[in-house]
Amino acid sequence: MKLRTLHDAPVSGKRVLVRVDFNVPLDRKTGEVADDTRIRAALPTIQYLIRQGARVILMSHLGRPDGKVVDSLRLDPVARRLSHLLGRPVKKAPDCVGPDVEAMVARLEPGEVLLLENVRFHPGEEANDPAFAEALARLGEIYVNDAFGTAHRAHTSTAGLARFLPAYAGLLMEKEVYYLTKVLESPERPYIAVIGGAKVSDKLPVLRNLLPRVDRLLVGGGMANTFLRAQGHRVGASLHEEDQVDIARELLAAGKILVPIDGVIADRVAADARTQIISFGDVPEGWSVLDIGPETVRQFQEALRPARTVLWNGPVGVFELEPFAGGTRAIAEFLAGLTGALRVIGGGETVAAVEKLGLADKFDHVSTGGGATLEFLEGRTLPGIAVLYEPA
Repeated sequence: MKLRTLHDAPVSGKRVLVRVDFNVPLDRKTGEVADDTRIRAALPTIQYLIRQGARVILMSHLGRPDGKVVDSLRLDPVARRLSHLLGRPVKKAPDCVGPDVEAMVARLEPGEVLLLENVRFHPGEEANDPAFAEALARLGEIYVNDAFGTAHRAHTSTAGLARFLPAYAGLLMEKEVYYLTKVLESPERPYIAVIGGAKVSDKLPVLRNLLPRVDRLLVGGGMANTFLRAQGHRVGASLHEEDQVDIARELLAAGKILVPIDGVIADRVAADARTQIISFGDVPEGWSVLDIGPETVRQFQEALRPARTVLWNGPVGVFELEPFAGGTRAIAEFLAGLTGALRVIGGGETVAAVEKLGLADKFDHVSTGGGATLEFLEGRTLPGIAVLYEPA
């Protein structure tokens, strides 16, 4: 099946209804946008439509208003930031459906941009209500989904609209599907995955889906402690899942997983904690493993050196605190300089880590999804993407 993309859409002069992911953090004091990463990610699609002379109608959610109007979750700050980034006025609608909004849309000129109000102010959005979809569809002639981060939700604005309007993937959505499909279905080899995060149970479907596909799988973060338990080590006060130890042992039997051989341990999770580096054996009682150690960094770097494809999902330590950021920093810096390999950051906290380090632009693709990226890597069908494919 072929993904219908923006380049296939006859958008010139048309009213194009675009689902974007503007679910951005707002500053608690000023109410303004605190991080515009997701807004900037949508700019290529919006700018393409402007250049093509489309009448651009943007829709997004913000927060979780549960079908009610919440003034602190209105999209006015987003409209202001988008206007600044585009260098042109962005009109803001008082709602996302209804006669007043339809009148604003009717007045749009080619190349103008209108941002609708938070779609989650209406209970029909999360219910994927056909009546709400029909009301939204009256605003447009073409539907474009560029919100990969919400593609795992079967909501009206992410999936239901495709029943009423011709549906296409935006440029960001197209890029996400291309790179994540490539690392799952047609990676160049050697193919190495780095998987971190807190819990094996959270990443188990990803681990099971990736393990047959990769040549090596490097495990870090809190979840590595469960693998250490599976190897027979005591892990002190470290976060681990005793009920997942047998599963970790089963995964280790595949012979592809590298587990940390040393780590940074601390007497508590704090920036001023007492720390030391130990080789695994057993972790002392009352101490926790909070980062991979220097020998593990070297081991992981040697495993990554010949890679032609790398997927990284999940930090390898508590990178938010400086004493435990060294492992994640070392892996990020090594991969940033690894030429000749396709390097994909698989969303979530890993994105925050590489952005904090100023290295995001060194990778071939940095996924904008959290839950959506995980579900894609698990091999699931995402409803917001499924509706964008041509029928078989």
